[in-house]
Amino acid sequence: MRKSILVFLAFLLSYSLTADTTKDLVEAYVARYSSLAVSEMYRSGIPASITLAQGLLESGFGRSTLAVESNNHFGIKCHSDWTGERVYHDDDKKGECFRKYSQVLDSYKDHSDFLRYKPRYASLFDFEITDYRSWANGLKKAGYATDPAYAGKLVNLIESYNLDRFDKFAPVEGAQQEEILPQSPNVLEKASRYEGSGRRGSFAVSLSREVLQINDIPFIYAREGETFKSIALLYDLFPKELMAFNDVKKDRALVSGEVVYLRPKANRAVKGLEKHICSDGDNLWQISQKYAVSLKSILKYNHYKSADVILREDDTVNLRSGR
Repeated sequence: MRKSILVFLAFLLSYSLTADTTKDLVEAYVARYSSLAVSEMYRSGIPASITLAQGLLESGFGRSTLAVESNNHFGIKCHSDWTGERVYHDDDKKGECFRKYSQVLDSYKDHSDFLRYKPRYASLFDFEITDYRSWANGLKKAGYATDPAYAGKLVNLIESYNLDRFDKFAPVEGAQQEEILPQSPNVLEKASRYEGSGRRGSFAVSLSREVLQINDIPFIYAREGETFKSIALLYDLFPKELMAFNDVKKDRALVSGEVVYLRPKANRAVKGLEKHICSDGDNLWQISQKYAVSLKSILKYNHYKSADVILREDDTVNLRSGR
């Protein structure tokens, strides 16, 4: 999500304002939208201070044309899978398509989802929720904006208007923050040791290598020279059975380090990994293998007729039912 002309224009809206006027605009924006930022923090794990600072900066305190007329506070473009209303503005290119929302909440949700489910931003979620400086610098490092001063502008807004106070809110009385905030996607995606039990049953275990699991589905990492057939024999499985577990139709040589599931993949991803936002070159089979979700389920959730669908940068692939 690279920001250029629209963010610059939004910033210009505030450039010539007096300090008192700027303060009034910030306070009005925060009063109106801080509850959205806090609710999104507990849904997605993004600090409310960061969301508010980005919204303030990118929407010109909520006064940009895109924010006023389209409820789009973060300059989110349509992308190829967008089916909602559209508006067109000049940005990196002339007449680019931007999303038009019926309510600001939808803009905030899309912004949160973009950061949480886009792999290049995953490292941000390893920072503490109160470490807004690392979040701001991490956004810039990950390529969120082209402006070299972007991180500094976010930090300045947060510190000038005490926006980090919203990072300390607890939505449930008496609840601890760590009990409510969602886990980092890096934690949820991390493989763990398979203990030989679970809903997918048992199988013959080779003592020569460790069996791990993702989404409660056991797997091994392939070694150079192996095939599905050779691995099937090692684990007392039928080759076609193993290939079906991994959504492939023909035996082939495996790449060293390739994930090979030893039981059928799950019907949905673990909670907290509701979707995947694509990078260039992604395909549905790779996504299915990454999250241990069957290709059939992914096709169903996204209304795709074929696994050969061409995915484009920033397309959303649902990994659980619902949007």
